[in-house]
Amino acid sequence: MRRRDNIDRFTSAIAEFQDELQSAVVELDEHSDDMRRSARRRLGDLFNSAGYPASVRDSFELSFDFPSVDPPAYLRSLNPELDQQECHRIKQRFDEAIRLTEASFTEVLARLVDHLAERLSGDDDGKPKIFRDSTVKNLSSFFDRFQSLSIHSDEQLDELVERTRDLMNGVDPTGLRRNSAVRQQITNGLVNVQASFDQLLVDRPRRNILWRPR
Repeated sequence: MRRRDNIDRFTSAIAEFQDELQSAVVELDEHSDDMRRSARRRLGDLFNSAGYPASVRDSFELSFDFPSVDPPAYLRSLNPELDQQECHRIKQRFDEAIRLTEASFTEVLARLVDHLAERLSGDDDGKPKIFRDSTVKNLSSFFDRFQSLSIHSDEQLDELVERTRDLMNGVDPTGLRRNSAVRQQITNGLVNVQASFDQLLVDRPRRNILWRPR
């Protein structure tokens, strides 16, 4: 399926998010007086009513659009030089979006791997540390998301994701809890994966979109 074929599903999901956000904002606004009174009690003389708007309903919004990725057609005939500049500018914006996306993927994977490695290493009072099923399942979700969204422009990141996927292939939370040999094998593999993150995380651009694992 081509990604543009997902437009209907995307717009439907965004509409649901917009409804959820609006409901949450209305609920927040209904409790704004209580929050102001609570802040007044806590802050005393430091309380400043100007820092608390009368309503927050206009303070939150979720919107999107489908911008054109090509410069206006008339530029090519009227001003070829300007047309080339616009093409270059648009390409730079796409390149930056790709870098930010890859930085996000790298940081999310690093965080998921670090969390699982921490849960598998050492023990608490002589017993293996407890970890939730989601600690493993979040990695599977990440692999699916990466496969769906990545454009595979970073060979290092692709290779690291593939190594981690191969390591976790067939691994389930129950097996990790019950089989100490599997637990040690995965722990050793995660240590090697962690060592590869240092280079990837150096000089990565900061992102403004963050996917939060469950």
